[in-house]
Amino acid sequence: MPEAPLIRAWRPPVDGVVEVLHAHFGDHAYPMHAHDAWTVLLVDDGAVRYDLDRHEHGAFHGQVTILPPHVPHNGTAANASGFRKRVLYLESSQLPARLVGASVDNPAVVDRALQQLVSAVHRLARTPGDEPAADAPLALALERLRARLGDHPGAPPPSGGVARDLRDLLEANVVSGVPLRTAAAELHFAPAHLVRAFGRAFGMSPHQYLISRRVDLARRLILAGEPLPAVAVQSGFYDQPHLVRHFKRILGVSPGVYARSRP
Repeated sequence: MPEAPLIRAWRPPVDGVVEVLHAHFGDHAYPMHAHDAWTVLLVDDGAVRYDLDRHEHGAFHGQVTILPPHVPHNGTAANASGFRKRVLYLESSQLPARLVGASVDNPAVVDRALQQLVSAVHRLARTPGDEPAADAPLALALERLRARLGDHPGAPPPSGGVARDLRDLLEANVVSGVPLRTAAAELHFAPAHLVRAFGRAFGMSPHQYLISRRVDLARRLILAGEPLPAVAVQSGFYDQPHLVRHFKRILGVSPGVYARSRP
């Protein structure tokens, strides 16, 4: 009897990601089909044989495979052991349409740094409360993908005070947060440029800065006697476990221990 596929699929609150799919397939064969999104595929085990634009290709561990929207493809395991894969489906606007041809010609990218960035997006997208942190590796991954597909940007615009401007924007939205693409539109810089400029200026990502400020706010609320569930909500965390995880990571003690330290 054929082994049933194991699938987990969801739409995370990550700007530009329409679906995440983690799956283990045995003998299932995808027929020819198409998506309205860019498909960014990691194969973690096994291999996939597929046809794209009437040409045969393979997807293997160590590659990042990029399939363009509206171009039909199929897929099946290259051997009897099946395959495990992780897939990001990205809004068609996340990469320019002019790169469709390049991705059809060369869908397989061997780039360890790119693979690590895409893996980071997957890791953060499946952790409740940490999904907004995926904005930064996604922006850097998209920039790297564009370059690997031959879309080389010109010299980066001067950063000037953009890192400080982004910090001010984050400070004005500590609890609610600001999606990276929203910040980029407001400050008129590419998302990847914002991430790099902020990292150079402050030694951390914009989301790491935001989390540190939320922990700072949580400390004040705890010392004011607020109960921990209320502290989590009022300081911008997803829930109390999300607060506890980051509070302990930054301060070395849990919020409960911190609360009990009050004289």
